[in-house]
Amino acid sequence: MNRDLLRDLYAAVCAALLVLTAVLVGRTIQHRDGSLRVDWPPLLASWDPHVGPGTPAAVVVAAAVVAYGPSLAARLPWRPLLLAGWGTGMVWTWSLALVDGWHRGVAEQLTTRNEYLPAVGRFHDIPAALRDFTRHILIDSPDNWGAHVAGHPPGATLTFVLLDRIGLGGGGWAGTWCITVGTTAAAAVLVAVRALADESLARRAAPFLVLAPAAVWVGTSADGYFAAVAAWAVALLALAVRGVRPGLNGFCSGLLFGVTVYLSYGLTLMVVVAGAVVCVGSSRRPLLFALAGFVVVPAIFTALGFEWWEGYRILVTRYYQGAGGVRPYGYWVWANLACTVLIVGPATVAGVRRAVPRRHPAPPNRGDRRLGLLVAAALLALLVADLSGMSKAETERIWLPFAVWLLPACAFLTGVRGWLVGQAVLALLVNHLLLTGW
Repeated sequence: MNRDLLRDLYAAVCAALLVLTAVLVGRTIQHRDGSLRVDWPPLLASWDPHVGPGTPAAVVVAAAVVAYGPSLAARLPWRPLLLAGWGTGMVWTWSLALVDGWHRGVAEQLTTRNEYLPAVGRFHDIPAALRDFTRHILIDSPDNWGAHVAGHPPGATLTFVLLDRIGLGGGGWAGTWCITVGTTAAAAVLVAVRALADESLARRAAPFLVLAPAAVWVGTSADGYFAAVAAWAVALLALAVRGVRPGLNGFCSGLLFGVTVYLSYGLTLMVVVAGAVVCVGSSRRPLLFALAGFVVVPAIFTALGFEWWEGYRILVTRYYQGAGGVRPYGYWVWANLACTVLIVGPATVAGVRRAVPRRHPAPPNRGDRRLGLLVAAALLALLVADLSGMSKAETERIWLPFAVWLLPACAFLTGVRGWLVGQAVLALLVNHLLLTGW
């Protein structure tokens, strides 16, 4: 066994020990005083070994990707590869969601008291609802919003309001939307890696983006949808700064970044990833187009009566009124990282180890350095979110938009099929042993 592979295994073992420690310490704290507010720390989940209608398909998809994914990724033409990656990732995500059955796994996920769909009926008059939005964020306010509506800018809820307006109302359509859009994030990441680094790295990363354990939470949570919007914003920016239709791609990227920050306050940290993209780009001119696109969304929401900064200021108070004020920072500041291990898998941990700049007998090529910078930026954004104290628990879904940018680090690995097996086994175990909150 060569030294690099041995170090990869050491990194994966250390990550597994972090998860085990988070489980054992977390169970002790939760049993003692219930302050973690999760049933199976560090995840919002409960112990419930089960199989379901999605089990056979999930096993077949996993086996197929392990067996054929690397070779197909190497030889398929580029555009068919993107479509194949999206399609296979969607089947993988649907299969995992249906392990819990249609109702429990998909249709009911976004209909619970703290989710978005119960608020749809209060948006009959959208401008009036936006003007009044901040008045219902605090727990002690009249007709206060549920936790997820209050915890996000109104763009998140408006997505489901607009789906309802075009006849796609209810939990089934909402779940279908989140899975269908959310699984496009893999294609967006591939586009960005190809533009910024090189195509061979993107192709090597493709099977890992398809078979990511994160699929457990993409199906079905709105954060999977948020991750895709943010990923396409980054991908279009990558194309723009590399000279591919800089005006159009730059403007559309800015527009999507604007949408992103009105889906989730925390996704302002995607500016760190965007900064890495700009650093490795060959042109700064697209930034003007991106800025022009970005201001469109805040201008519309502000004109309609919602003030982002006021909403965030009130949200901070609401956060500490609820579980955020009870959950201990001293546990979650490191247990959140254990959640991240579970969504990105052992292969990504090993890949991130390889992506970290270090001395080589020969210096890494430019594509490797650029991909390493992109991965490092995503990791930095995640760490800032962690240290902020505004992400205590539930980061298995909240950090999906950052986690998808760690997955391309798997392009640096050797022994690809073995690592893919590890990714698939982790996702299957989580989904079949636990009943997750999403």
